[in-house]
Amino acid sequence: MKMNEHPLVVEKLNKTLGKKQIIHDLSFSLERGKIYGFLGPNGSGKTTTIRMIVSLIKPDSGEVFIEGNSISKNREQALEHIGAIVENPDLYLYLTGMQNLKHFADMNPRPIEQARIDEVVRLVDLEHAIHKKVKSYSLGMKQRLGIAISILHSPSVLILDEPTNGLDPQGIRDLRDYLQKLAQEDEVTLLVSSHQLSEIELLCDRAVIIQEGKLVDEVSVKTIANEADKMTVTIEVSPQEQALEVLQQEWKTNLSGDGIEIHEVAYQEIPQVIHALSQAQLAVYSVSYKKRLEDAYFSLTDGKGGLNL
Repeated sequence: MKMNEHPLVVEKLNKTLGKKQIIHDLSFSLERGKIYGFLGPNGSGKTTTIRMIVSLIKPDSGEVFIEGNSISKNREQALEHIGAIVENPDLYLYLTGMQNLKHFADMNPRPIEQARIDEVVRLVDLEHAIHKKVKSYSLGMKQRLGIAISILHSPSVLILDEPTNGLDPQGIRDLRDYLQKLAQEDEVTLLVSSHQLSEIELLCDRAVIIQEGKLVDEVSVKTIANEADKMTVTIEVSPQEQALEVLQQEWKTNLSGDGIEIHEVAYQEIPQVIHALSQAQLAVYSVSYKKRLEDAYFSLTDGKGGLNL
């Protein structure tokens, strides 16, 4: 494995909190310029892993390498290359956005010029509010200022823990656009922890899935999205008996509490399903389907844990 191809490498991390082992021999690596979702049920160890990656807590054993630098042996050199927002951005509400940026710039070991501060303000689209006090900011604006602070020192790796919490749909879309721009234009590698599978599907290239502190799998989100045989469609139709007879001629079906489930259906086939039912003069009341990343996630984790969808 070439470290320069993988700016973040996690090797055999273990961590016990109290009497419970939270992380078990966890290993994964991230390719440069890609956006990774970090998925797992509540209590699976995502935040603990992130805290170890950014050196907020120490692992019992194992190692994290950032641009080839060991977080335990070369901490300062490693942290030069990483930015992070763990939970909520740490902001000074009584200061303006610009004053916050300058404060954090002054704390950096290497000088950060005003030109770089102005650049990140433009990147996160805060020019209109950067001289206003942060206490007047919306939650989405605070998130964007937090990202601006985390990328001030031009990190090659950015870690975000639940970045869309509390954002409205427009704020989520704006944040997605900013993160994808970072990855595509600046080759920043992102690890985004989230419970929102639909957002991960729109944002990410790949997803790292853990359960009970262990790696379950790493999957390509784009591949999953293109797999035509990964969908389960549920149709509310009446009368059900006749609908089953019609559908079973072409598709695998069964009754569920929500209606008739049709398995292994391509997205492009949904109009054909509806047409077949309409041709039989049956009443179709609703059509729904599971997102394909959601299908993959639950097939890997057996649906365990309290995932918030």
